[in-house]
Amino acid sequence: MRLIFVPVSNRPECAVALNEAFNLGKHLGASVKGCHIRLHETSTVSMPSDLENVADTDEIQNNNQSAEEMFAKLAQDNGYVFRKKQKSKPVALWSERKGTPDKVFSITGAVSDLIIVSRPIKEGKSKARQYMMSAILNSSRPVIILPQLQAPKIGKTISIAWNQSPQAIKAVAAAMPLLRLAKQVNIITCRPENKSGPKAKHLMKYLRAWGVKAKHVKSTGQNDVQAILNGYMESQSDLLIMGGYSHNRFKQRIFGGVTEYILNKANIPVFMLHSG
Repeated sequence: MRLIFVPVSNRPECAVALNEAFNLGKHLGASVKGCHIRLHETSTVSMPSDLENVADTDEIQNNNQSAEEMFAKLAQDNGYVFRKKQKSKPVALWSERKGTPDKVFSITGAVSDLIIVSRPIKEGKSKARQYMMSAILNSSRPVIILPQLQAPKIGKTISIAWNQSPQAIKAVAAAMPLLRLAKQVNIITCRPENKSGPKAKHLMKYLRAWGVKAKHVKSTGQNDVQAILNGYMESQSDLLIMGGYSHNRFKQRIFGGVTEYILNKANIPVFMLHSG
């Protein structure tokens, strides 16, 4: 991973996401690109009301400046040199884009290696949810969704929610740079492995080929969500890797079940790749 993308506004949760991006960037040797997104003045695309509440040009300009100032300060605090153009070594990059989050993530997000966003405080229309959904559905890149409040630095103990699906194995492959840096990796299963896909033991062999030693955790709970969270908490993990559904499944009232809960209600860092 060489480029981490973070949407930025002057809000506390953005500072959390940026600090984590800079932390991961230092371990991965990656640049961090902060991007302030605002709706184009002539756009006819409907946006959540809290994305359209900036009334005049002066206030828009102030928001842009404060977001950039916050990014530059956090870059400096984390030992990153602030630049507006990519260099051969890791730097902190800044950009501003006009358009909807869907459009920006489909273009700028798509040419990044990893995207980091904040989890919405609650369900429904909100800026955080719009950004999270756009990042997952439109970038075709792996996304880390973080809790709103500051969490311990992620990546030391990683758990994989394993269900033998193609989506899960694609997420694991995308997360390999992080898995190789982890001190402990857990493969969490919560049902009998009777599908046609690879079992946990097959995944362990694959990870071993990359120099990653993993432990199989057979977790239980009242349902799949609780079993995954039980395994995650008992192993003292700081990041959960899981696959997304296919594009058609997303369009049918999107997530359903385990993914819906983990994304919106479980207050843990999640690494997800949507593969349609």
